[in-house]
Amino acid sequence: MNRIFSFLRSVYRNRHDLVDQPRFLTYTVTFGCNARCIMCDSWKMPAKGDLTLDEVDRIFAQLPVMDAVRLTGGEPFVRRDFAEIGAIVQKRLKPLVLHITTNGFLTDRIVSYCEQRDRSVPLQMLVSIDGVGEKHNTVRGSSHAWNSVMDTIKVLAPRQKDLRLRLGVNQTIVDAEGADHYQKLKEVLRPFGVHNNVVMAYDMSATYNMEKNVDVAPTEIGQFSTFGEFTDKALKELLDSVEQDLKFLSFGERMAKRYYLQGIRNRLLKKQGTPNPKCVALNAHLRIFPNGDVPTCQFNSKTIGNLREQPFQEIWSSLAAKEQRTWVKKCPGCWAECEVLPSAIYTLDLLKPRLTK
Repeated sequence: MNRIFSFLRSVYRNRHDLVDQPRFLTYTVTFGCNARCIMCDSWKMPAKGDLTLDEVDRIFAQLPVMDAVRLTGGEPFVRRDFAEIGAIVQKRLKPLVLHITTNGFLTDRIVSYCEQRDRSVPLQMLVSIDGVGEKHNTVRGSSHAWNSVMDTIKVLAPRQKDLRLRLGVNQTIVDAEGADHYQKLKEVLRPFGVHNNVVMAYDMSATYNMEKNVDVAPTEIGQFSTFGEFTDKALKELLDSVEQDLKFLSFGERMAKRYYLQGIRNRLLKKQGTPNPKCVALNAHLRIFPNGDVPTCQFNSKTIGNLREQPFQEIWSSLAAKEQRTWVKKCPGCWAECEVLPSAIYTLDLLKPRLTK
């Protein structure tokens, strides 16, 4: 009951522009990465100065209990102490679900973590595959990317139940050829019972940027600039196919994905900026960078403080936090899934498309 009450309280406060305590954490454990993706500059960024385990434990002890924690990178598994980070997350933050994104290169390390972790918390793992064979290798900038990630899929897919794991593939669509590979990848994954989720690559990110304190957020409602170029026909065919395949997902996943795809379709094909939920960045959604910085969001890396240097509540109630929350309220809205879905959930805007159909 306490979880339900806290969730409803969070929804109320976010819908009424009141400051909330975070309920959803995105922790970038490192910017270090063993891939060289064409749509991401994380691998170009310094992979030093990451929080130590003692610092992670001290910081997370200050945070409220979370509904969900997303651990990402860079590539999170390049940290040899990643298993210990995961254990601290579960001990201190007590999430209802743990979410990890990985490129799947380090098969042995990934499988070992899944086997040895405390399985009292369900694990959702999204493995990045952006096309079949050489297409994936090209996007990820590695000649062994395809073989490595498929090794990971082959080992984990049959063991999802005993590992308390929900395994999926995150297919980032970077260009028209990538869109054509949606059906091909779906057929490759079918024997493993793994679904490929689609996200559209946007052209720029403040998070994965060599410059600090960058604001690359949209300047008008409905603005969405893709990384690659697409014809309307190709986009429509892709989105139609993806939406038809939503029937294979669970009810909650289906709702979330339909919401995201509706926003993509409206922005790219209809030039409409709906849905457009109130953003919960620096409210229900907290981001932490590898060095302890607390940024505003995916598209604005201006920080409100550093958790290595200041207590959480001091940062959360600071003048810098107030200023950036004012910026968030004025933002016309992005459509990156990692920002949109927390906002849709913690304002219950996620229900609107379903109720109005």
